[in-house]
Amino acid sequence: MGKVAIVGVGLTKFKARWPDKTYYELAYDAAKMALDDAGIGSDRIDCCVYGIYNDFFARQYQPDAFVHDYIGMGLKPAVRVNTGGATGGSALRIGYAEVASGLYDVCLVLGVEKCNDCFNYEAGVTTPEVLRAILYTADMTYDNPVGRTAASGFGIAVIDHQQKYGNPTEEQMAKVSIKNHFNATKNPNAQSPAILTLDQVMNSRKICDPFKFYDNCLYTEGSAAVILASEKVARSITKKPVWITGIGASTDFALPGNRPNIYTFESSRIAARKAYDMAGIKNPMGELDLAELHDAFTGTEIMAYEDCFFCKEGEGGLLVDDGTVMHDGKLPVNLSGGLIGCGHAVGASGIMQTCEVCLQVRGDAGERQRKNARRGLVQSIGGTLGAWAVCAVLEREG
Repeated sequence: MGKVAIVGVGLTKFKARWPDKTYYELAYDAAKMALDDAGIGSDRIDCCVYGIYNDFFARQYQPDAFVHDYIGMGLKPAVRVNTGGATGGSALRIGYAEVASGLYDVCLVLGVEKCNDCFNYEAGVTTPEVLRAILYTADMTYDNPVGRTAASGFGIAVIDHQQKYGNPTEEQMAKVSIKNHFNATKNPNAQSPAILTLDQVMNSRKICDPFKFYDNCLYTEGSAAVILASEKVARSITKKPVWITGIGASTDFALPGNRPNIYTFESSRIAARKAYDMAGIKNPMGELDLAELHDAFTGTEIMAYEDCFFCKEGEGGLLVDDGTVMHDGKLPVNLSGGLIGCGHAVGASGIMQTCEVCLQVRGDAGERQRKNARRGLVQSIGGTLGAWAVCAVLEREG
């Protein structure tokens, strides 16, 4: 397979609501920014991959067709990806395969989500409608009738981890929330920048055991895009190619009862191993400069430290306590603010994370720049209890 580089990135602001834009207008904004960043026109794009999670959010089946049309890509080949919270990472993986296979030289990978168009006009609210839309992702035979939500599903995994290892503790989860909200204050595209205290987080209202209000990400609206190019053309497009040197994926059993345990996400562990093997990484803690991990909930970020092999199983909470994953730590996690600080525009989230690592290793991350960053990890998980997982290693030359 050939080498693949990211040669352009585009990212809209993540907001609670974009009332003045349709989902395809948001997609256009991110696509144009990515093209401008690469310094190329739409005529250079050979194919497109779209990450759009939920048709109900946009009140439109097959919304990718309308995105493709609106952004001026008509008659070019395109495919849509939907793997829940891992949609953005999965879209990146499919785009990588399109280019690495030699089938195409330049591919646009774009994620967009506009959840609050899913609106109850009689009640004048969005939240119940959004949660009902997400319920269709759950198993319709058993999970949906009992009201399984993303929070309750991932909460079960965190509780199981707590029962086996005694962590993550409520305080450790609160520290992740404080970290990610603080990191978001350095990111002009983030929805939820905030300086929070431990008391504020610990005393916020309980949403779903073991998560309090500030332990949860917020659903958001936004779009993100990256342009991938083959080695043959990448250096002719940009002087700062960021190479995808490793990529891995796995899909776990969708029914949790078929898994040997739920205190780890085995799909994440397999995806991380494959990405590291491909990139030649033996010691992630020593060889990575930063990571963007899926933090829809604070406890699952801590589990991700273990599933991405930053530490031994059961020791993830220690990386929060000793400062390893803080913005100035040995391996900072979610300098963008993550999903908790930026918001979770589901189909775009993994691509947003990819944009962040790309900007960091290019040295273009502004106020949140990690000094001398050369190599970073992106992790996307989604579906029932993280059934889908994608990990990618990005690095610059030199």
